[in-house]
Amino acid sequence: MSALLSVRDLDVSFGATPATRKVGFDIAPGETVALVGESGSGKSVTALSVLKLLPPSASLSGSIRFDGAEMVGAAEPALRAIRGNKVGMIFQEPMSSLNPVQTIGRQVAEVLTLHAGLRQNEARQKVVELLTAVGLPDPSRRLDDYPHQLSGGQRQRVMIAMALANDPKLLIADEPTTALDVTVQAQILALLKRLQQHNGMAMLFITHDLSIVRAIADKVCVMKNGEIVETGSVETLFANPQHPYTRHLLATEPRGLPPEPTPDAPIVLETQDLKVWFPIKRGLLRRTVGHIRAVDGVSLVLRKGETLGVVGESGSGKSSLGYAVLRLIPSQGRIAVLGERIDNRSWRALRPLRSKMQIVFQDPFGSLSPRLSVSQIVEEGLSVHMPKLSEGQRKARVIDALREVGLDPATADRYPHEFSGGQRQRIAIARALVLEPDLLVLDEPTSALDVSIQAQVIDLLRSIQQRRQLSYLFISHDLRVVRALTHRLIVMRNGVVVEEGVTADIIAAPREDYTRQLMRAAFGLAPTDPAYAQPLPSTDPND
Repeated sequence: MSALLSVRDLDVSFGATPATRKVGFDIAPGETVALVGESGSGKSVTALSVLKLLPPSASLSGSIRFDGAEMVGAAEPALRAIRGNKVGMIFQEPMSSLNPVQTIGRQVAEVLTLHAGLRQNEARQKVVELLTAVGLPDPSRRLDDYPHQLSGGQRQRVMIAMALANDPKLLIADEPTTALDVTVQAQILALLKRLQQHNGMAMLFITHDLSIVRAIADKVCVMKNGEIVETGSVETLFANPQHPYTRHLLATEPRGLPPEPTPDAPIVLETQDLKVWFPIKRGLLRRTVGHIRAVDGVSLVLRKGETLGVVGESGSGKSSLGYAVLRLIPSQGRIAVLGERIDNRSWRALRPLRSKMQIVFQDPFGSLSPRLSVSQIVEEGLSVHMPKLSEGQRKARVIDALREVGLDPATADRYPHEFSGGQRQRIAIARALVLEPDLLVLDEPTSALDVSIQAQVIDLLRSIQQRRQLSYLFISHDLRVVRALTHRLIVMRNGVVVEEGVTADIIAAPREDYTRQLMRAAFGLAPTDPAYAQPLPSTDPND
C-alpha cells in the first residue's frame, strides 16, 4: 500500500539551532504512527512542519509528500486547501487553542463555512452532529457556551470535532490527552480509535506517554534531540527495544515504594467533616440560589512521615481539599495541624504556622515569579517567616535547599524561564523545603512532566521524605505515580470520599465501581481480582 504521508530528510532549524535532523517516516491510509520522545525531542516541530505551521523564523528543507503532492515549497493557496480539509490537527492545549471570546458553535462552524462552503443553518446542524459524534453531552444546548464553560475533556472533544469536521484523510494529534484525567483520557483515546475506524483516516499521534502508544498506535518512531533513533511496530518495539534511549523510556515508568512510616507516629494533619461550598448566585441582586459542594464532609488523618494520596477526576474536589486544609480558601469543619486547630484562627493568627505547612503547585512556570531569580524565590519565605536570620544565614539555607533538590547553587542567579520544566518543579519544591515544614501539599506536581523527569521528581520526594520525615498530602489523577509514592489513598467523587484505605490494597482490589473504573483506565489491563471483570456503565454520553 502506498503511503498517504511520506516524510524524507526533514531538517528544521531556528536560526543556528537545529530542531530536527534527517527525519523520515511513512503513514499508510488507516494507519496510526506515534512520534514518541521527551520535551525538546522535535515531535511537535515535525508535526507542525507537515502543515507548514512553523513560525517565520524557522527554516525547513527535505521532502513532505501528502497524497502524492509535495508540501515543501507549496504555494499558500495549495496549503490552505489541505489544512483543515484533507488534514486535521488537534493541538495540545485546547484552552489556548480555542478562541475565548467566541462560542464553541461558532468556532466549529467556521471550519465548515471556510472549507466546505456550508451556509449558516447547514453549518449549525452539522456542528450538532459533530459534537454528538465526539460525545459532548446535550450538544444543541452547548453551542452558545464559551470554552471556559466546558471542562478540559469537553474542550478537547470540541477540538476533535473541529479537526474532523471535513472528514480529513490524515489527523495529527499533538499530545491530545496530556492534562486529562485517566478516565477522560481513556474516553478520548477510544473516541479517536472509533472515529478513525469509521472514517478510515490515518493518524499521526504525538506523545511522551508510552502507555498511550501501546493502546492506540500501529507503528512507533522514537525521537531524541531532533532525530528518529528507532522505528518499529508497537509489538516489536515494546518486546525488544534496540536503542538505549528507547530502553530508557520504557524503564522510566514510576516504580518502587515510599519509605515505610511509623504506625504510631504523631498526627500532623486531621480534618473532621470538612466542607467547601461555593455559592451559586443568580439574578440582578446576585442572590444565592444554591451551592457547588466541592468538598462535602471529608474527614482524614495524616501522620508524620506518611503520604496520603487523593485521587479522582476533574471536579471531584481534590484541589479544593488541599487548599482548604491550608486555609487558602474558606471552609467549614475542624482542621488541626500539629495538634493545633486552625479552622477558627484569623489570617493573622494563622501566620506563625504557615512555615510548617507548605504547598507545591501543579504548574511551576505559573507559580514562580518571572521577575525574581531562583535565589530570591527560595529566599522570599525566609525573609517573611524567619526575619531574625542574617543575610549570610539565609543564603546558606538557600544553597542547602537547592542542593537537596539536586540543583547546582551556581544557577541561583538565573530566572525561571532559563530552566526546564523538571528543574522549575525542583525550584518550587526547594522554595517549600527551605522553611523546614512538617506538612507538604503536592497538587499534581508531576502531571505536566516527561516520564523520565517524572520518575526523577518521585525519587526526589521519596528521599526527602525519608530524610526529613515529612508528611505529604499528594493530589493527583495519575495512579501510576500515586502507587509509587503514597501509603494510603482516598478516592473522591463529587466532593465526597467514596473509598479509602492502603494504596496497594485499593489498587489490587478496589471495592467501588468508580474506583475500578479509575484503575481500569489507568492501568489498562485488569488485575486478577474478579471484580475487574464486572461491566461498568459507560462514561461516554455517546455510547
